[in-house]
Amino acid sequence: MFSNNLVLNLAGDEKLRGTDEIEHVLVNKWISFFNTEFIPTSAKIFLPLLGKAPYNKRDVDAATERLNVIVQIVEARLSEFTYLVGERITAADLFAATVVGRSLETIFDKAWISKHQDIFRWFSTVSAHPILSWRYVDFKPREKAVEFVPPKKEKKEKKKEEKPKQEKKPAPAAEQSDEPPVEKKAKHPLEALGKPKLAIDEWKRFYSNEETRESAIPWFWEHFDAEEWSLWKVTYKYNDELTLTFMSNNLIGGFFARLTGSIKYMFGCAVVYGENNNNGIIGGFMIRGQDYKPAFEVAPDWESYSYEKLDPNSEEDREFFNNMLAWDKPIVVNGEEKEIADGKVLK
Repeated sequence: MFSNNLVLNLAGDEKLRGTDEIEHVLVNKWISFFNTEFIPTSAKIFLPLLGKAPYNKRDVDAATERLNVIVQIVEARLSEFTYLVGERITAADLFAATVVGRSLETIFDKAWISKHQDIFRWFSTVSAHPILSWRYVDFKPREKAVEFVPPKKEKKEKKKEEKPKQEKKPAPAAEQSDEPPVEKKAKHPLEALGKPKLAIDEWKRFYSNEETRESAIPWFWEHFDAEEWSLWKVTYKYNDELTLTFMSNNLIGGFFARLTGSIKYMFGCAVVYGENNNNGIIGGFMIRGQDYKPAFEVAPDWESYSYEKLDPNSEEDREFFNNMLAWDKPIVVNGEEKEIADGKVLK
């Protein structure tokens, strides 16, 4: 693949790896982000549309939703900065541009570009770099994204058969269909718990539309049923590896995108506390049932987090959960207060 070969060729070029150790780390993180998030997600869209992989509309739609989240992360960075890292082109930009370029050749059309002008401005700048200019010398945005075209069904000619001699017919058997049985969509394990008294969509709407401390939190505790739902503190295991706060918040966004399959059975907030090069991720979640695993294990990286059940009757645990909803008080970590820098809501 052109993108992977490019990384190998650029690996030894110090000028493209950033100006210091922090930039070196960020270059590697952005390359990893595009390699593990953008490439596989976009491929799940354009390969089926091009007929190079089996087409399943549900899977393509799910990948499209996830790619939209990934694009928002990139757009947030490029809306404020010229490049992904630092003030000049790095290997991260060159690699990412080839990845975005593949989508611009297939699923990102002019309508998409009009909504993501910061990304296209960046792509136009980076693709003009001498290392890439030969690849995109004749590049023109697509008028319209590729669409799935169902294969034409071949008409089968009916064979003329001689009528066999009449024989005694056996008792008629049940008619069998030539088509394979439709495979039932696997149900989420939490669906077996039935419909709860607290409708989670009603809570999500109330939380979104009302003042958090004044209205939403009192409403929550008035309607919360500890037999139907459980509360959990979720902590990222590798906080010592986090660098810039916006990157940490992007990590939350990616995690939430991968929890989409459980969105009907959970609600939560996760925040980034601290400052650049000294921050962490922690969150509070409400889960259907009493076990966290069925809700979280839909995300491939769920084991990167630790899970601690909260006691809704504990004043300390209630206050922690309230703060995860409100984000208006510092987080206490190892006895030290840390200000909340950013965060996201899963709803």
